[in-house]
Amino acid sequence: MDVMTAVLSRRSEHRLAEPAPCDQEFAYLLRAAATAPDRGDLRPWRLILVREKGRAALERCFADAYAESGSGRGRVDEIRRAPLLAAVVFSPVRHGGLGGPVPEWEQLAATSAMVSSLILLLHARGFGSVWRTGEFTGSERVRRTLGLRGDERLLGWLCVGTPEREGPSKRRVPEDVTDRISVFAP
Repeated sequence: MDVMTAVLSRRSEHRLAEPAPCDQEFAYLLRAAATAPDRGDLRPWRLILVREKGRAALERCFADAYAESGSGRGRVDEIRRAPLLAAVVFSPVRHGGLGGPVPEWEQLAATSAMVSSLILLLHARGFGSVWRTGEFTGSERVRRTLGLRGDERLLGWLCVGTPEREGPSKRRVPEDVTDRISVFAP
């Protein structure tokens, strides 16, 4: 699949089933996604893959977090909507990179660029995904369960699997966004 087709046919897939990429295939795609723009090659991110037993432990953690917050069971069931969950963890690098320190906002942008590339690569391989966020990204209980360090932030979950839909994704028609372009002419 060429890049333009991948960009125009990718959708957030909410109904996902087996198979999901195995750990080796996921790592292969991640190596390619890691070539996204990243000043200083800091790779200020990491992914935590959650499958089977890990999903059950995370589901218990979510249920406990909901109970603590008093909001009931809520969206705990969403953990089961994909065979693979990849927790997207932002791990800013404080000491800098080539040419000096890289601001945290730029490292966050690099992390987002990597995830976007990974989503397109998964799509090109026939997998579907959706990047979910929500109240648990800031939960201290979830942070402890996943083993996040003090300076790390959970940016959400990349839910991955095979799309449960009939036929291929319909190609999007790009909107006219020329009103979002200006030309600097001093």
